[in-house]
Amino acid sequence: MDGAPTSPRAETLCHQLPGPWKLGLSLAVIVSGLVTPVAFWPVYGVLGTLVFIGHTLAAIPLAYLARRMAIFLPLLLMLSISLPAVEGFRRGGDIMAAILLRGSLSFLTVLWLIRVLPFDQLLQTLIGFRVPVLLVAMLAFMHRYALLLWSELRRMRVARSARTFDRADRQFRWRTSAQMIGMLLIRAMSRAERVHQAMCARGWDGQFRQYERPREADQMPMRATD
Repeated sequence: MDGAPTSPRAETLCHQLPGPWKLGLSLAVIVSGLVTPVAFWPVYGVLGTLVFIGHTLAAIPLAYLARRMAIFLPLLLMLSISLPAVEGFRRGGDIMAAILLRGSLSFLTVLWLIRVLPFDQLLQTLIGFRVPVLLVAMLAFMHRYALLLWSELRRMRVARSARTFDRADRQFRWRTSAQMIGMLLIRAMSRAERVHQAMCARGWDGQFRQYERPREADQMPMRATD
């Protein structure tokens, strides 16, 4: 799993834009691509150029884009190829082109948004857009506990390797992998229940609250006293 970079992100022009502008521009590009017919393909070229200009201004490395596109494009290609067999090759060809163009454009736009909009600022922007508070809270909890579930899966894989010494055949690996997914789902539900009970015990009332971190200039320096 290729996680988010831990190094501080560069403060470029795109990073300094207000959160509503970043989200609004991303939604505008995605919606424009969705409503544009495939026959007007130059519009997709213009939108794609704008997205790549945004990536350049945000100083997003090409290796970052290449790794993620290498994972996303095969899945998108398989989805687009499967439709002509159902709809017929004449109409299915247009659908396949629409899926490839719109999917790639939307994915690149989302990658730009992820890089320039921190998650806490995204939550504040969604609240400003009148998104239901429950949905915002669910997004916050998903972001908080995604790494926790990943570490749980890693421990389960280590335990499986310790018991099989990586000498099992492929059929056994598929069977144990399916069992691991089921166990991970059960553990996730159990952990979610315990977290919810702990939150209720601490006064959770269903309202999502977020506090701004104090700036370094506002903090008093700590000095040792006699």
